[in-house]
Amino acid sequence: MHVVKHGKTAEIDLHGLTVEDAKCRLEHFLSNASPDMTEVRVIHGCNRGQALRDMVRLRLKHPRISAKLVTLNPGETRLLLKPPAEKRK
Repeated sequence: MHVVKHGKTAEIDLHGLTVEDAKCRLEHFLSNASPDMTEVRVIHGCNRGQALRDMVRLRLKHPRISAKLVTLNPGETRLLLKPPAEKRK
């Protein structure tokens, strides 16, 4: 998994990962993302990346995800993030 951060956004490339490994790594990334991060662009591919695409668009669930946006690029999905829930004392 290749990650590039640009201010409040990040780009994650999942090429070469299995579905379960990609899901685990994405969930870990989202759980540890900085509170000011607002968007993650997930590059999953489109030719042989249908399994990764379906995982990101259909199976991936996380409390930080507020919306999943399908882009004009069929090999990419944008995840809009909400701030992390505040921890109770």
